[in-house]
Amino acid sequence: MIHLFSSIFLRVSIPTKNCISKMSSSILSDVLSFSVAAAEKGGEIVRQVLSTGKLGVLEKTGINDLQTLADRRVSDVLQMSFCKSFPGLRVISEEGNHYFDEAGSKKFIVSSSKSQNPYCVPEELQNVSLEDITVWIDPLDGTKEFADGFLERVTVLIGIAVQGKAIAGVVHQPYYKRDGNMGRTLYGAIGGKVEINFVKQSPSKDGKIIVTTRSHSTKIVDEVINTLNPSEVLRVGGAGYKVLMLLDGQADAYVFPTPGCKKWDTCAPEAILHALGGRLTDIWGNNYLYNFDVQHINEWGVIASANANDHQSLIEQIPEDLKKQVRDCYKK
Repeated sequence: MIHLFSSIFLRVSIPTKNCISKMSSSILSDVLSFSVAAAEKGGEIVRQVLSTGKLGVLEKTGINDLQTLADRRVSDVLQMSFCKSFPGLRVISEEGNHYFDEAGSKKFIVSSSKSQNPYCVPEELQNVSLEDITVWIDPLDGTKEFADGFLERVTVLIGIAVQGKAIAGVVHQPYYKRDGNMGRTLYGAIGGKVEINFVKQSPSKDGKIIVTTRSHSTKIVDEVINTLNPSEVLRVGGAGYKVLMLLDGQADAYVFPTPGCKKWDTCAPEAILHALGGRLTDIWGNNYLYNFDVQHINEWGVIASANANDHQSLIEQIPEDLKKQVRDCYKK
């Protein structure tokens, strides 16, 4: 298994002994470390379901909003696992805060003893309490890609918000394959030490490559993208995968200016992108809040940049009248 920030070429610095001693009393460190094991278990379940050939596809709100047996089972297992290891922790899953098959999912539960990825959060986050944390889970981001066979675009997302801010997260890509290894896991926290042990490939300097939705495009999405004068537009599914494309140097920006993504789609990717020098906001350049009681939809769309220094200029290129249309789209 390939881990962040390790052989994708990104690596979290190894904590010192002093850091480890502090980490033992840090609930945020424990939740993040546990989330890595939980996300990877989710990836195992996704692969297992696909291997049976019985995806159990259901339409939630339409042909582009699907749910599979993998979504349901991973949702059950992750919620049950967090509940067992962190009683009282606030957890929100895309598939709802209920169980589809509690009895059948119990055998997959992740225990805290499976957390083998110690992570030292920054000193200012050492005293975060359980009550400060909200975990946002997308058990299978890119469900339509999964059903359509675009497996590398599938991710398991676990985002960790502290007092409403996306602080840490895990993005597990179960079908990433390189050098004979299957799957990779990115995880980290804003302000944590991140080492880069490879020269990251950047998109061509001759233009601007934008990645956007494959199956949820609208007139306003296309109009906004056109105003940015991209050299190339890539259309793929999965919010987590689009952010991975920014981190892997395949695109400069992720542009989806319409209310479609939800908080479980963006919490983990936002935290990791921010930790690595990028930015994810709404169309006005404002950060989203991830408190337990916020509305789930990202009402002002999603704009993300691989380089935070480029983000504001990207926002400013979008005409005000188009930004207002995003607002009107949400009202409708």
